[in-house]
Amino acid sequence: MLKSLDNISINCQSSIKISDGLTIYFDPYDIKEKVSNADYIFITHPHWDHLDIDSINNIANEKTIIVGPSSVIEKLEKSFNLLEVEPNKTYNLDNITFKTVPSYNIGRDYHPKDALYVGYLLTLNDITYYIPGDTDVIEELKELNADVIFLPVGGTYTMNREEAVELANTIKPKYAIPIHYGLAVGSREDAKYFVDNLNKEIKSKIFY
Repeated sequence: MLKSLDNISINCQSSIKISDGLTIYFDPYDIKEKVSNADYIFITHPHWDHLDIDSINNIANEKTIIVGPSSVIEKLEKSFNLLEVEPNKTYNLDNITFKTVPSYNIGRDYHPKDALYVGYLLTLNDITYYIPGDTDVIEELKELNADVIFLPVGGTYTMNREEAVELANTIKPKYAIPIHYGLAVGSREDAKYFVDNLNKEIKSKIFY
């Protein structure tokens, strides 16, 4: 039973770390310290603020498994332990299960559907987390079932803050966390708007 968000940290943008027996990073970006502590690294797509090779080198070790779609895998050194994924699949690794969720824009070319970018629905110690990548509010997201969801709020390249609020209130997670602001587009005000407009039964936190 999830009682707090103490096992979660967000560096910036969509750079998320979840620690709960395992140390799992999603789209690590701008990580300056060499810690070499990642059990798994999940990458949603190959854009610069999501696929940061320097950050990967700072957190990976010889046992780290890096997960990503083909457009990510082709940019990584083959010396890494790599798992190529595609949307709408379920994968079982040693001690985690995850599903890949489509991640794309509607009517914009930043993240086209046919690029096969992904978000992740990860279950760890009976808690399910949804990490979206860069996406609009697409039909595939409205039926998600997750305890913790991270949603982009910056707009332009993703859903905006109003759309993110509406999606969170549709999914009804225990916790909804704003991400993807304060770097290329969006601001902390967008994060605050998101938190302030969630249904009262949904908990939230601004991490950065």
